[in-house]
Amino acid sequence: MPRPRTEIPNDTLERLVNTGQKKFIRYNEGPTLYSIGKHSFQKLAREADAVYHIRNIVLVNTEKLDAYIENLCDE
Repeated sequence: MPRPRTEIPNDTLERLVNTGQKKFIRYNEGPTLYSIGKHSFQKLAREADAVYHIRNIVLVNTEKLDAYIENLCDE
């Protein structure tokens, strides 16, 4: 039987991503980190080509996603 996944508090998650200690996040962590809805986050991650499927796990590369968001900036 698989062990339950422990949730990381939002402030800790943000600190880990900002310091580069956590490059990949799961779909359920993204909406709180980027302050958007779940489906919007999933769509944005796919558009940024930042989604990785490893067995039954879906991970999002935050570096690719951040770069994609920066390029969306209105001039």
